[in-house]
This record gives sequence, C-alpha cells and structure tokens, in this order.
Amino acid sequence: MSHSVDLFWSFRSPYSYLATRRIVELTKEYDLAVNVRPVYPIAVRTPKFFKGIHPLWINYLMTDIKRVGDMNNIPISWPRPDPVVMNRETKEIPLEQPYIHRLTHLGIAATETGNGLAFLDEISNLIWNGETVGWHEGDHLARAAEKAGFDLAYLDSLLEGNFDSYDAKVGENQEALEKAGHWGVPTLAYNGEAFFGQDRVEVCLWRMKQDGLKPR
Repeated sequence: MSHSVDLFWSFRSPYSYLATRRIVELTKEYDLAVNVRPVYPIAVRTPKFFKGIHPLWINYLMTDIKRVGDMNNIPISWPRPDPVVMNRETKEIPLEQPYIHRLTHLGIAATETGNGLAFLDEISNLIWNGETVGWHEGDHLARAAEKAGFDLAYLDSLLEGNFDSYDAKVGENQEALEKAGHWGVPTLAYNGEAFFGQDRVEVCLWRMKQDGLKPR
C-alpha cells in the first residue's frame, strides 16, 4: 500500500531548498506520494519575527546553510533578489511583496495541476543555487517551470484575478502545518507526527519504514 506525507515548504526557506533534493529521491526510491503544501515564509506570516531574534541568529544561519550545502554537494547562495522584500536595517517587512506571494501561489497552482514537488525542486534550484542573479527577470522562471513540466504563462493565468482565493489556500496550509504540530519549514507531516527541518527527513523515512514503506 502506498504511503503519503504532507510537505510544508517555503520558497524563502534555505532549509526547504536543501531538503528538496532528498525528498525527490525518496519518491523515486520508495512507494511514496508527497503532498506539497506551500506556505508563506515566517517573515510574512509573522512580520515582527526578525525584530526579536538574537543578533547571532543571522550569522549562524548563513554559516550553517553553507556547510549543509557543502556536505550534501548542493550549491547554495542567498537569492538575488531576496524573495521577501525586507529592510535589513530596521527589519521592517512591507505589505507589498512583489515576489513571495506570486511564488507561493504558483506553487499552489502547480500542485493542483501537476507534479508540485518537481516545480518546487526546479524553481528553488533557480532561486537558491547562486548561479542566477535576477532570477525574476527574463525567461529564467519560465525555463525552470518548463523543466518541471509546466507552462509558466498558464500557471500565471490561473493566478490572475484570484489573489484572495490562492491566499486562502495558503492560509489553509499554514493552519494545517500548526495542526500537524509545528510552525516552521520544511516540515514533513506523517500519521500525526511532525518532522521539522532538512535534518529530519531521514527520521521521517525511518518512521514510514516502520509502518511498512517499501522500495519501488
């Protein structure tokens, strides 16, 4: 019998990006379906979050994501532009967000119309691998979407005039994330348990194997 797991994931989360390759591998190696559930990043969900963090948090984050990437042979560099517009001096998050809302809603549309995990994989690689400055410009997004089997123009047409509808779907995912037992991403939710962080993917795999998950 096939197993399924919910994946709560954000386009601004470096750890979501770092976890994606392994999660894709799991779907190829095991009889496993991944239900992709994009959410807004914590900076958008909780705009005051970065005002309250310890001053060392950012430096540690940048050090850690680089070494995790190096350990797993995954190139990573902070996106240019940042998917979330933020004043780095004041830590203010403006309401107008030209990138993250579109990205998150595209993730929802891709999940509803095709292989959402493939879409997350290709788009996050474009944004985070450090090779593309101006990932939002030209045909970068369109080509990444095409690699995942999507027509970006078609996905954008689904979004046009439907902001509130897609925003509500993201809200449902965010509520489901907390109901699953966590608030951060990436989180895999399986059988009443939350597995938070890219370093908990293997723990989730272990649990599913206990429940009979089989190789393909």
